[in-house]
Order: sequence, then structure tokens, then C-alpha cells
Amino acid sequence: MSVKILALLIAAGSGLAMALQGSLNAALGKVIGLMETTLIVHLTGLVLAAAVLFLFLPGGNRLGQFAQAPWYAYLGGALGVLIIYAVARSIPKVGVAPATTAIILGQVLTAGVIDHFGLFGLERLPFTWHRIAGTLLMAAGAWLLLKK
Repeated sequence: MSVKILALLIAAGSGLAMALQGSLNAALGKVIGLMETTLIVHLTGLVLAAAVLFLFLPGGNRLGQFAQAPWYAYLGGALGVLIIYAVARSIPKVGVAPATTAIILGQVLTAGVIDHFGLFGLERLPFTWHRIAGTLLMAAGAWLLLKK
């Protein structure tokens, strides 16, 4: 199996996990509230990440090099709070498939800009007309999923 196929399968698996996570977070949010859910999700994630990190050292024990990263690299945690809250809030209103489609559309549009300009030190990959057409087709799919 090629490295690219494996990477795409892993990415698809993360999409599966995101749809499950959003559904579970929405269910928990109905019971304890959205900000409470966001806190619990991050606390359980912290415990799991710390256990994996300190028990298995998958990153080669480079945690001490955290100060070498640029300041903006640490915004992921704040974005995680926004993401968890927004997903848990939107899924009960529109359903899992339409919300997930809108999420993916937002991801693809943002990823296209990041790739096109090579932001955050990533390789520059131009946003070609093929990618624009694919994004427009995804937008049409999102619109169709919202139709009753």
C-alpha cells in the first residue's frame, strides 16, 4: 500500500471519528450544557494524551522543545474549544450529515487558502480550477443535504 493511500485512509478514519465525536458531544451537551461538554471533552482528551505521551513516548520525548515553536502554533488548543462548542451546537439543529458536510466544506476552503499561500511553513500547493470545482460541488452537496 502506498504512503499516500495510507495517509488518505488515516484521514478518512479521522473524519469518521469527527462525525462520531460531534454526535457524542451533542448528546452530552443536551445533558450537561455546551461549555461543560467542551470542558469535559478537553479534560478526557488531556488525560488520554498525557497517558499515551508519558507511557509510550511516541514523539521521541521532545516535549522540552516546546519553546522552539512559533507562537501561533499554540492556537490549536483555543481553536479546539471553539470547534467542540460549535459542532455540539450545530448538530442538534441541522443533523449530523449536514453539519459534517458544512464542517468539511469549511475545512476544504480554509485548507485551499493555506495550501495556495503555503501558510505556516507548509508547502505551497496552488488552488487550481480542479480544486475550486471540487469545492463548489461539495458546497452543492451541503446545500442538498440541508433540503428537506
